[in-house]
Amino acid sequence: MHKEDYICDKKPANQKRNTKAVRFRNSITWQQKREEIKKRDKHLCQVCIRNLYNPRFQYQYENIQVHHAIPVIESDSGHLDNNNLITICAEHHRMADNYKIPLLKIQKIIKEQENKS
Repeated sequence: MHKEDYICDKKPANQKRNTKAVRFRNSITWQQKREEIKKRDKHLCQVCIRNLYNPRFQYQYENIQVHHAIPVIESDSGHLDNNNLITICAEHHRMADNYKIPLLKIQKIIKEQENKS
């Protein structure tokens, strides 16, 4: 329990079923792009494989997700841009969302991945 005005990072997000972001994440277009990015990144967390931010395993392939460097809710563009997307594990996704992994670091890794493909 916290005071009413305390912002807890453990609190689940209030997900409304018909928001623009939810509709986007449920779209076939996003699902296809997400799979394309996972394939580009070899279905591995790109933070773990670089041994950054205390990975549990260097080759983390379980519970991987595709992260938007610039979040969907902050921008109307870049949702499907390869230069805004990276495959990371759930732990590093939380860290990136909470800015514990700097945006510039995420963008640098994305650029490395795009240059490989």
